[in-house]
This record gives sequence, structure tokens and C-alpha cells, in this order.
Amino acid sequence: QVQLVESGGGSVQPGGTLKLSCATSGFAWGYYYVGWVRQAPGNEREGVACITLGDGSTVYKEAAKGRFTISRDIAKRMVYLQLDSLKPEVPAVYHCASDSAGCFPRGTYDYWGQGTQVTVSS
Repeated sequence: QVQLVESGGGSVQPGGTLKLSCATSGFAWGYYYVGWVRQAPGNEREGVACITLGDGSTVYKEAAKGRFTISRDIAKRMVYLQLDSLKPEVPAVYHCASDSAGCFPRGTYDYWGQGTQVTVSS
């Protein structure tokens, strides 16, 4: 059974940083992709970043390039999202999501974690 458990969200000021973590289990790591998907109330889900677990290659939403970094720890079966230079925005939930078919910019992954909330405000 695929399980994804996020942690690390919180409230920060603009310009601050957060590191989100996703503990994964229940699937063959080398054959899956894991993405971070952002959802704000009333908005559609948007894929922020995605990593190919097998070779570590990454893709980012344009607005995230240069500010967010997705990474993985193979031994711990963890996926991370480092959020730097955070901009003011409405509170949103960041979900860790996975799929065996690829990365999905619109966030249409098969498996989802519960999410962790990120708030950026002064």
C-alpha cells in the first residue's frame, strides 16, 4: 500500500524558507515519480516540482525555478522540497504525490499524502 506522509509546513515571513519532507513507503522506488502539488482554497491544484526517483532528474513549474529545490534520499526513502525566498501568498496545502507513469504539471497523480500547510505572510 502506497503511503506518503508530509511534514515541515508552517508559517513564515516573506523571504523566509521552509523545508518540506515526504516519507514514502509501499512502492518500488526506482520506478516511480514523486511530485509536490500546491493547492490553495478555491484554486486548482498545481504541480510545483517533480522528481524521477530512479535517476533523480527534476522538473519545476516556471515560477518555482531558482527558488524551490526538490530532492530525494534513497536510503531513507524521503523526498524533500526546499522552499526559499518565499513570496506572500494565500495559505496553501502542499501535497506530496506519486505515480508510476510520470510527472504531472496539473497534479493528477495516483497517490496522495494528506498535505502540509504553508503560510507566507508578514
